[in-house]
Amino acid sequence: MKKAIVMTLCAAMAVGMIGSVSTVYAADADIASDDAIKKAADEGWEIAVVPKDSTNPWFVRMDTGVKEVADETGVNCYQIDTGTIDATKQAQLVEDLIAQGVDAICVVPVDMESMDSTLKKAKDAGIVVITHEGADLKNVDYDIEAFSNEGYGAFIMQNLAEAMGEEGVYTTMVASLTNGSHNEWADAAVEYQKEHYPNMTLLEDNPRVESDDNGDTAYNVAKELIKTYPDLKGIMGTSSFDAPGVARAIQELGLVDKFFTSGTGMPADNAELLKSGVIKSLTLWDPAKSGEAMVDLACKVLAGEEIGDPVNLNVDGYTEMNFREGSETVLEGQGWITIDADNVDDFGF
Repeated sequence: MKKAIVMTLCAAMAVGMIGSVSTVYAADADIASDDAIKKAADEGWEIAVVPKDSTNPWFVRMDTGVKEVADETGVNCYQIDTGTIDATKQAQLVEDLIAQGVDAICVVPVDMESMDSTLKKAKDAGIVVITHEGADLKNVDYDIEAFSNEGYGAFIMQNLAEAMGEEGVYTTMVASLTNGSHNEWADAAVEYQKEHYPNMTLLEDNPRVESDDNGDTAYNVAKELIKTYPDLKGIMGTSSFDAPGVARAIQELGLVDKFFTSGTGMPADNAELLKSGVIKSLTLWDPAKSGEAMVDLACKVLAGEEIGDPVNLNVDGYTEMNFREGSETVLEGQGWITIDADNVDDFGF
């Protein structure tokens, strides 16, 4: 039996919430009774989850979900990566796994364009391909999104607009201009702002900046923007490092309650920032759940199950997955969470 390696190339929602996460994480109970999961365990399919960078707390959390599925179901799944955010190294890792003759690959791409050509090789070799945060990829069986990218972008904008009092100049920050999901969120946020917040204005001279998925970069970019554009009042972040990095700049420059940011972030890492009021709220989806969902879908495809609306992946936020309008590969769930000073201690991660 060939090995099945599901590589999840992950980091981010139709409007909705998943419940609080207990301190001791446990995989969703229904996943253990899923027929495809049982078959995967019986057949010995090997499922490897490959994040962008396993040292990132986001993907450390994803590893928790993958390990719980393995422990509770007997499926041979695990997380593996190159140890750094590097598109070339990630593509080479995928090449290596293809050469091993694996059965399935699931991916969260660092760079969409370079990964797509690599995944074509996997498809040509008869390997099942599942991705996460890769909605624009062509060479996949299915891409899992925790939410509608348009809905999530609008939601982040709602949070930023509330913090800014629905007025003032803002800009958008993404990990990179090649990151598919981040730019979709930012685009959707801008469109939502134009329709709903007429007193807010996108910074014309610098409407989108890059953080390289790095908190120090986000911090330094924010300081430079604040210095260069005195009228700037807010930065909408997308990477889990963006808003926390911007918040450091806000604190250092003494601009709390004068300059604002919102975006994606992990609860435990940002608890003090939220409680201090430097950041009013952050949003995210539980990456452990994403890891579970990718493993479940990979098992379904390997088992030959028909994938049709709605798809139940037996994971909170992923029980009624629907195809994105006009797509036969992108599945969207309802998996986002809002965190603020009142609930940041409730999640356990």
